Amino acid sequence: MTAPPGPAFSVRDIPFSYYGSWFDISPVLAERVYSDDLHLVSHQTAMHPILSLIPWHGGARIETTVLASPHRLVWQHDTGSIELAYEQADTVRIRGKNLGLRIRAAIEALTPFAGTYFYRDPVDKSFIFTVYGTGRRYRITPLAGAVIDVVGEQSVGSHERALTLTADDAAWEVAIEEFESSRAAYNARSSFDDIVWAAQENFANFVDAVAPWRTENTPAAALAAYVLWSATVLPAGFIGRPAVLMSKHWMDKVWSWDHCFNALALAGGLPDLAWDQFQLVFDHQDDVGGLPDSIAHSEILYNFVKPPIHGWALQKLRQCQHVEPVELLRAYRGLAKWTNYWLVMRRAPGHTLCHYHHGNDSGWDNATTFDAERVVETSDLASFLVLQTQQLADLATGLGLLTDADHWADVSDKMCAVMLAQLWVAGKFVARGAESGLTYSSSSLLDLMAIVLGPKLPDDVRAALARSIESHLTVHGLATELVSSPEYRSDGYWRGPIWAPSTILVEDGLRRSGFVALADEISGRFRALCERSGFAENFDAETGIGLRDHAYTWTASSYLILAAAHAQRHPTTAVPAHAASQ
Repeated sequence: MTAPPGPAFSVRDIPFSYYGSWFDISPVLAERVYSDDLHLVSHQTAMHPILSLIPWHGGARIETTVLASPHRLVWQHDTGSIELAYEQADTVRIRGKNLGLRIRAAIEALTPFAGTYFYRDPVDKSFIFTVYGTGRRYRITPLAGAVIDVVGEQSVGSHERALTLTADDAAWEVAIEEFESSRAAYNARSSFDDIVWAAQENFANFVDAVAPWRTENTPAAALAAYVLWSATVLPAGFIGRPAVLMSKHWMDKVWSWDHCFNALALAGGLPDLAWDQFQLVFDHQDDVGGLPDSIAHSEILYNFVKPPIHGWALQKLRQCQHVEPVELLRAYRGLAKWTNYWLVMRRAPGHTLCHYHHGNDSGWDNATTFDAERVVETSDLASFLVLQTQQLADLATGLGLLTDADHWADVSDKMCAVMLAQLWVAGKFVARGAESGLTYSSSSLLDLMAIVLGPKLPDDVRAALARSIESHLTVHGLATELVSSPEYRSDGYWRGPIWAPSTILVEDGLRRSGFVALADEISGRFRALCERSGFAENFDAETGIGLRDHAYTWTASSYLILAAAHAQRHPTTAVPAHAASQ
């Protein structure tokens, strides 16, 4: 049985993984650290390379060509091949013929507190690597063929620890599992081909759900869906719901604004998963209403926050899917606490506008808006809170909380008015020091994000913002810093590169403001950028080259959001079900 082909990708850019799994197969071992060999890399407790997977022939490592699609990974050589597929989230099967495989602990050193210990289990004759880094065990169970070499079994200190599977004419096969203290002996209930087919079906169903609108005009839709599907993990550690990590490279967390874009991409076809993404960070809301900066398997950070785009996102979610009243009430309470965090904890005495403590709070860590002062009141923050309080008013009305609704509507209107009175200066928005009262302008796109307010802004303000936004538009998309600015940096994080979230927010604001042609242009250029350069964390605004992490889920989600909206505006014949991976 042979599974149909899927969208091909490079494992140097996108890890090979599976829905729900906490590990992937990749040569990426850490930020900007690449190995010549693929590794089993786990993200439990943090990012940890666990096992090196080394093609072996004639007693030595051999160079191969690696081919990846969503359901199968292949090492190819003239002498033979090796295939790997996920049986389930914590188990992979690997088989080969005429080409062997050396499975080796990625770290040789073993101390009482770190490293990997290796032994053979006398109960079922499997081989176990037990790893301090993740606190998990990795069991290799031979299913066919011979283990021809075992090195470092029961050794302590610094040693190679490995086993080698036969490279002769006989076929071989093993299972590798990740688990905690122990589990019953592995039992192969399905053939390798059946496992491959099942993985393909699993992925195809996911694509059909999230991108039923795809056509030949959206050639990156299936791969964007794979980035989301493969980055999803099952509940574990601090993550209490199925969660789409930002990446299964080193950005293996959920940040408290990134998750909104993933929720929106999933909302149309997988509403339960979408709702889990939205609520994930609210599960860890603190006593004063603050949301964590980020959540990982074994870490929650509260030292910064992220911008309050959650009212904007919830309004969009409610347009895409039905939310049960009990969940709406829960969302209302969490959103109200989050909003009051800003109104109480982030307003200087006598001030109407709220402030950031650092660029990190805005999500635009090093944007030039923050060069003069870090603790500033900005138009983007005010705009998000205007939308958030407006959404709270709508929710309160629907829930019958009419006094609350009046309160939130009043807060929204007053904040919008004060923002325009205090931060709109000489035809542009400025930032104002929360303590100094001094105002500053910059060439950052962040200063233009108030366009997200759409028709709530006066006509002249919308028009001025649209003109300035257009000046940020390169052939590839919206540069976060004017290319002509002396502060522009091609790989400057938020000082130049094109980012997905700013693109989505600006495109949406322009469209609701009536600047449809400009919104269409921004959407089209960003979609073309992803189709050409993939789903990187950000992109060089002048060359379009992907930068930093090359498998970033909010980028893939933003492509899906824009492509779905474009398809809705320009309907054509969709790809038949299960043709997603062609």
